[in-house]
Amino acid sequence: MPEKIAVPDKDEKVTKGKGEKNPDEMSEEDKRLQEDLNMLVEKIKGSDKHLYLPALESMRDLIRTSTTSMTSVPMPLKFLRNHYGALKEACEKMTDQKPKKLLCSIISVLAMSQDNVEQECLKYCLMAKQKDVGDWGHEYVRQLEAEIAEEWATNKYEKPQLLELIEDIIQFDMKHNAEIQACDLLMEIDHLELLDKHMDVTNYPRVCLYLSNCALYVEEPERSVITNGVLNNYLKFKEYPRALTLALQLNDEPSVLKIFQLCEDPVVRKQLAYMAGRQQITIELPDEMPDKNDLQIIMTNSHINDHFHSLARELDIMEPKTPEEVYKTWLENIVLRPTYNLDVPVDSARHNLASTFVNAFVNAGFSRDKLVSVEDGNKWMYKNKQHGMLSAAASLGLIYLWDVDGGLTPIDKYLYTSEDYIKAGALLALGIVNCGVRNECDPALALLSDYVLNDSITLRIGAVLGLGLAYAGTKRQEVVTLLLPVLTDRKSTPEVVAFAAVAASLIYVGTGYHEVASAILQTLIELPVSELQDGHYSRFLPLALAITYLGKKDAIDTTLAALEVLPDPFRSMAKMMLKMCAYAGSGDVLVVQEFLHVCSEHYTPTTSSAKEETSATGTAASATAGGSTESTPAAAANDKKEKKDKEKEKDLSSMQAVAALGVAVVALGEEIGSEMSTRIFGQLGRYGEPTVRRAVPLAIALCSMSNPALNVIDVLNKYSHDLDEEVAHNAIFSMGLVGAGTNNARLATMLRQLAQYHVKNTGHLFMVRIAQGLTHMGKGTVSLSPFHTDRQILNPVALAGLLVVLTSFLDTKNIILGKSHYLLYCLVPAMYPRWLVTLDENQEPVSVSVRVGQAVDVIGKAGTPKTIAGVHTHTTPVLLAVGERAELATDDYVPLTPVMEGFVILRKKDKDD
Repeated sequence: MPEKIAVPDKDEKVTKGKGEKNPDEMSEEDKRLQEDLNMLVEKIKGSDKHLYLPALESMRDLIRTSTTSMTSVPMPLKFLRNHYGALKEACEKMTDQKPKKLLCSIISVLAMSQDNVEQECLKYCLMAKQKDVGDWGHEYVRQLEAEIAEEWATNKYEKPQLLELIEDIIQFDMKHNAEIQACDLLMEIDHLELLDKHMDVTNYPRVCLYLSNCALYVEEPERSVITNGVLNNYLKFKEYPRALTLALQLNDEPSVLKIFQLCEDPVVRKQLAYMAGRQQITIELPDEMPDKNDLQIIMTNSHINDHFHSLARELDIMEPKTPEEVYKTWLENIVLRPTYNLDVPVDSARHNLASTFVNAFVNAGFSRDKLVSVEDGNKWMYKNKQHGMLSAAASLGLIYLWDVDGGLTPIDKYLYTSEDYIKAGALLALGIVNCGVRNECDPALALLSDYVLNDSITLRIGAVLGLGLAYAGTKRQEVVTLLLPVLTDRKSTPEVVAFAAVAASLIYVGTGYHEVASAILQTLIELPVSELQDGHYSRFLPLALAITYLGKKDAIDTTLAALEVLPDPFRSMAKMMLKMCAYAGSGDVLVVQEFLHVCSEHYTPTTSSAKEETSATGTAASATAGGSTESTPAAAANDKKEKKDKEKEKDLSSMQAVAALGVAVVALGEEIGSEMSTRIFGQLGRYGEPTVRRAVPLAIALCSMSNPALNVIDVLNKYSHDLDEEVAHNAIFSMGLVGAGTNNARLATMLRQLAQYHVKNTGHLFMVRIAQGLTHMGKGTVSLSPFHTDRQILNPVALAGLLVVLTSFLDTKNIILGKSHYLLYCLVPAMYPRWLVTLDENQEPVSVSVRVGQAVDVIGKAGTPKTIAGVHTHTTPVLLAVGERAELATDDYVPLTPVMEGFVILRKKDKDD
């Protein structure tokens, strides 16, 4: 193949000393070449037709063979620049088609080096009707691609004529390691299907990887078209795990089922089952599948607990930790310690409640602790008050997380106590222990169903939330049938109605299921206006509706129209929540811009005097209103109007808080968008309304879940000293979310310093303790990130659980610091070990050496670049931090999934391989 022809700069002149070498400086070889070309041009311009073809063939050979290096402009192109116009004139006069086509081909190549010519490279190429464009080299093909992309929409040339040329270009690109160029051209002209016939075993991995990542940056429906095309190509080459990854990205269950049916290898099917189980979806496999029962058992996730305990024993962390070991008060400043002990008594209700949560988070999944799972665990229950007892009993569920068989007995005994709060906590614990794990006996449904419509409101709360967590993402109709009557029951309080709606939406998350959506919508419409405006729990109803439509994008149009009947201020917030969830993880720039526009608005009164403004400052701050309240000594009618304006301001501010959170929810799926939104939050934190500022730390945390980057924790640390108490509360909690399950030493030090700084403020100190518990969650083995499989797949169940908690923090004082702190357990659906466990073909654990390092982006890179940097070698099972990737260190095994994360089945290599 000829060497690549480089294009000269457009501003390169043909004057002596620049474009051409001075004749005196040229080598003898160059002089001879110039003379030969000049002579050939004269022959072509002449009248002897018999000389045209030999002259043109000689010129073609000289152009193709006279390149000195791949970076320099070929000498023939430099020498022929002055003759470009003359050759064009000669071409117009030619009548014989064979030499004319050859001359058109040469002029097309020369057009690359000409100034002030538009699309002539493509024009003469089409006139030449040449079939071997690749013979002129890569640079010529790249120039043609650029001109085709530019001309495609103008209809200047006939489409069939262009498509014929494009086919030739694609064929050349796919055979010469230029697959990325081929993909770019076909995406520009919307004809990606032309790739299919040129894909083979050697080039499909690069093409599919590139296209699936390009899909992130285009809008619907083009995104789905590209992703489905890649999915079909993976199926064509029997890359079933990669195809399943894309099907899970699309949340397309029919495609998931199709992949299971097409896969003929029983061991690979088991690997697919582990991947589906990680996404917390259960597929109803056909009865004719021989290993149906084995696959269904894998998808129940019942194996997680045993492997988690094996990992803990391997890391030697089975010994329970107490809250004091997490707080490490002995490291605090010795001067302040006596004050600390005097101001916050060890047995204060708030202190004990914090210890309950810390103990639950730190020992989550280990089935052992020193407070509640011990023989006299009920003593700790009674050290808490009322709803504190509920949270203390519910913490048992977190201790026995994923261990359904082992957890039922210790929890069951609390169902027979006379104390309703402890009993309700036990009901919630039953839900937590079943979260993410399916059991054929359905213990959660059997034990909780009797309490859903119980006369005791406390027991109802425990039962409905427990069912929601136990069956999150399962789409179990019988569970929803139990929950929906709670919405319309007269005895249900606003709190129970809200949590029943959230539970039902968690079960049918991201499905748009009409029965759940219409029931929640009907409840919203029937709620009294006073409850919509002032109720602390009313915001959970639109959130539940939104969770049902998580990731559904344009499918929310009808529901948005139905929300129009709600009173105006509340309607704005409900519509904002719906849009936030519908575009969750999509990275849609237009939606993010819309949310930012809402956040930047200042809903302030048009007229107010300085005196009135001063007198209203206190009220404005406590009412979470954006701006000062308007009050004039006018007539009663004016007062009434101003009161309405004030109410409207408050509600519009709550809409802004949701919009701020929405920026993070939409952007978190895309790395660059996520980073940019974190920068934008800096502006919102400085200049936004009070409610927007309260949402900013939560939004920052959502973009960096379980990923304690230095710049993020430093920003949150500044917010944690804010004068606005709720901003400080949310920032402290957000620090816990950012460091969740990482044991990050820098963050732990910051939190200890905050504990000293806020020692006299029980609310702040409570949040610090919760953040400390989250940072050491699962003793550093558990992540809250809703993304998995190398950050390619978003788990809707995990994100829904996180959104419930973050929404409750939009009104921290009345919900989390009030009596509904048990909503913190909604973090459980997002909790999952951040591990790599390797299994053999019989699903038995096998220890192998793996290299773990920082993931490197290799999309579109030539050759076989390294996928990880900063490598450390470990023996499985191993823990993986955010942004880390693993690969096998030996050649004895082959992994059955391209991403070494979670459960990976290894196949022994044959000696012949």
